[in-house]
Amino acid sequence: MKQLFTVLVALLIGLCCQVPATAQSTATLRGTVADSLSGLPVAGVSVGLQGQPGGTATDALGQFRLSGLAPGTYSLRVGALGYRAQTVPVALAAGETRSFQLTTAATTLNLSEVTVSQPRDPNQSLAAISHIDQVLRPLNSAQDLLRLVPGLFIAQHAGGGKAEQIFLRGFDCDHGTDFAVSIDGLPVNMVSHAHGQGYADFHFVIPETVEQLKVYKGPYTARFGDFATAGAGEFTTKTRLDHSQVKLEVGQFDTRRALVMLDLLGQNHHLLSKRPESAYVAAEYYFTNSYFDAKQHFKRFNGIAKYTGQLSERTSLTLMGSHFTSNWDASGQIPERGVENGYISRYGSIDPSEGGRTGRTNASIVLTTALPHDAVLRQQAYYSKYDFSLFSNFTFFQRDSINGDEIEQTDDRHLFGYTATYDRDDQLGAHQLHSTLGVGTRNDFSNLGLYRAVQRRILGTTTQGRLFEQNINAYLDETLTLTDRLTVNAAVRADFFTFDFRGQLANEENGGALEPLRGRVSHARISPKLNLYYQLTPAVQLFARSGFGFHSNDARGVIRDANANVLPRAIGSEVGSTFKPVPSLVVNAALWSLHLQDELVYVGDEGVTESTGPTQRYGVDLALRYQLSRRVFLDGDFNYNHGRQIDAPENANYIPLAPTFTSIGGLTYKAPKGLSGSLRYRHIDSRPANDDGSIQARGYFLFDAVLSYTTPRFQIGATAENLLNVQWNQAQFATQTRLLSPVRESPEGVDELHFTPGTPFYAKLNASIFF
Repeated sequence: MKQLFTVLVALLIGLCCQVPATAQSTATLRGTVADSLSGLPVAGVSVGLQGQPGGTATDALGQFRLSGLAPGTYSLRVGALGYRAQTVPVALAAGETRSFQLTTAATTLNLSEVTVSQPRDPNQSLAAISHIDQVLRPLNSAQDLLRLVPGLFIAQHAGGGKAEQIFLRGFDCDHGTDFAVSIDGLPVNMVSHAHGQGYADFHFVIPETVEQLKVYKGPYTARFGDFATAGAGEFTTKTRLDHSQVKLEVGQFDTRRALVMLDLLGQNHHLLSKRPESAYVAAEYYFTNSYFDAKQHFKRFNGIAKYTGQLSERTSLTLMGSHFTSNWDASGQIPERGVENGYISRYGSIDPSEGGRTGRTNASIVLTTALPHDAVLRQQAYYSKYDFSLFSNFTFFQRDSINGDEIEQTDDRHLFGYTATYDRDDQLGAHQLHSTLGVGTRNDFSNLGLYRAVQRRILGTTTQGRLFEQNINAYLDETLTLTDRLTVNAAVRADFFTFDFRGQLANEENGGALEPLRGRVSHARISPKLNLYYQLTPAVQLFARSGFGFHSNDARGVIRDANANVLPRAIGSEVGSTFKPVPSLVVNAALWSLHLQDELVYVGDEGVTESTGPTQRYGVDLALRYQLSRRVFLDGDFNYNHGRQIDAPENANYIPLAPTFTSIGGLTYKAPKGLSGSLRYRHIDSRPANDDGSIQARGYFLFDAVLSYTTPRFQIGATAENLLNVQWNQAQFATQTRLLSPVRESPEGVDELHFTPGTPFYAKLNASIFF
C-alpha cells in the first residue's frame, strides 16, 4: 500500500515538473468571475462547456482556465449555488486564447442547477450538500454552525460557555480530538489544552458573519493534519455584507441577544473606487440564565472587523481582527440517583460553584497573488491570544470527603502561525493537472495549570508549567484528469512536532508533593492519500477514497510517559457517490471504515493520558436534499456507525459513547421575502456509556421550529426548541462518584450514568432592521 502511494505521488511530481505540451491546433479559454454587486472575485464558481464533460472552477482570485479545446463554437457555462447561472457563446479558432471578464448575481436557491462534480476540490464531495444547508438551515448560534456538518451531533455540559462535545462517524470526539475545525484559515482546535486535547471552542464566531462551510469526512485531504481523522470543517466569514443590520432577540430564561453588522464602505463603493474592496464590522452581546435551577449568568461578547480589497489585478488582501470574551456559572453534570431519590431536581446541581471564563483575540492577514503560468500563491499569517479558566467537579466527594473534588483548569496562550499554498494548473497533452504545494507552521506558547479547589478557592496544585508546542508541515497534492470522466487525486503530507513542557506535577504517592516535569520530545508523521473520482454521467459522480491521518497526544502526556504513542495513526477508506436521480434531488452516500492505532485521550481533569488501544469503525452515511417545489425543501441525514476496541475482550469492547445511529432532517419553506419557516428534527439512539455496555447513554428525538417574515427593510421571527417538551439528556458519561447527602455513601462511590439535562421547551423572538 505504501509503495503504491510512493510510486503514484512520485509519478505525479514528475508529470508536474514536465513542460506542458499543448498542441498548436488547440485553443484556450480564460477569464475571471466577479460578484455583480461588490465587484470582488468569486471563488469556487463552476465553469465548463455546455454538453461537454469535465470543466473547472474559479480559484481564490476568481480566475479560470480551460485549455486543449478543439476549434469550434461552444456555449460557456458559468454557475454556482446561490448565483444565477449563465451561458456565453464562444467561437474559437486554432491556437487562439480568449479572455472573459464575467459577473454573476445572487439568486434564489434552485437544486436543479446544482452540479455534483467538484473539479477544483474533488475531495469535498459534500460541497453540494453543505451549500444547500448553508442557505436553508437557520443559524442562531455558533453551535448551529457545527450542526451544519452532515451527521455531526454536539452536546453542551457547562452552562453554554464551554466548547461542545462533538460526535461524528462513530467518534465521541470529546471537544475536538478527532474533528479539525478552522475559520478563515485560523485553527480552532487547541493543542495540549488545559481541559482536553484538540479543544475546539467555536463561540468566538458570530453566526450571521459566516458565508461558507466546506466539509471533509475522513483523513483523505492533505490540507488537514492534526485531529482530522473523523473529518474537518472549514468555515469562511463573509467578504462583504449585503446590507447593514441591527438585530434584537429575547427569549425564555432571561435570554437576550443584540447584534450589529455595519457595512463601512457602502453598497456602491466599488463603482467609485479604482479597485474593488469591502469592509465591515460586527458585534454581538448575549446573556442568559438558562433553564437550570441555579442561574447561569452566562455573558458573551463577540466583535469582528474585516477588510477585503484588490491591491492590483493580480493581488488581493484580506485583513481580519476579532475579540471574544465570556463568563458563566454552571450546574455541571448530575447523577441519576440524585434525581431519583429527590436530592436534587432534574435541573439541579450537586456543586453550583462550577463555571468559568474564557476569551480569544485573533488577527489575520491574507495575501493572494496571481503568478505567471496560471499559478496562485496564497499566504496567511495569524495570531491568537487565548485565555481560559474552568471550575468543574465531576466526582463530587470521591477523593476529598471534606472539601469536595472541585478543580480549576487554566490556559494562558499565545498562538502564532503561517501557511502558504502554491496552486498551479497545467495542461499535459490532453490531460489537466492541478497541483498544490503547501507549507505551514503553528507555534503554541502557554502557561497551563490544574489545581484543586473548593467554591472557586484554590487548595493546591496538581500540575502547572510552561508549554511550547510547534508543528511544521508541508504537503503536495496532485489532481490529474486522466480522461473526461476519470480523475485521480494523490497527495502526501509531512508533519514534524516538537513538544516542550517545563513545570511541576504532584506526586500522590509522596503526599502530593510537587516534583519536576520537564522534557522536550520531537516526532514526525508522513500521511499519504489516494482518491479516485469517476463522472459516470453529468448527474452521477462515483468516488473511492483512502488516506492516513493522525491525532496528537498532549505534550504533558508525551513527556510524562516515554513510551506514549505520540501521534496515533488513523487509516481510512470509503466508497460512495454523489448523484441526482431527478433534477431537484441531490444524494450523497458513502460506505466507510476507519482504523485508529490508539484511542488516545488526555484527561485534563486528572492530568493523565488514557489509552484503550486500537479501534475499528465502519459505517454508512446517507444525505438527501430534495426541492419539492420552488419554495419547499426536504432534507435528511442518516448515519449508521459500528465501532469496537480491537484488543479488548468481546464482552467489554464497546467504544464508550460512540454513536451508532443518528439522523437530522426537516421541511423548509424558503421565500426571498415574506413568510419562511422550517420544522426540524434530530435523533440519536441509545448507546453504551462504558466498555461492557452495562451503563447506557440514553437516546432522544427532538423537534425544533423556526418562523420568519422578511421584507427588504426588516425581518421578524420566532424560534422554538424542543417543541414537544421532551425530557432528554444532552451530555452523558459513566462516572464513579460519591455523595454525602442525603445518605453518606461508601468511599468507593457509585458508578452510574451522569448527565446534563437538555433544553426543555424554549421560545425566542427576534427582530432585525436592514439598512
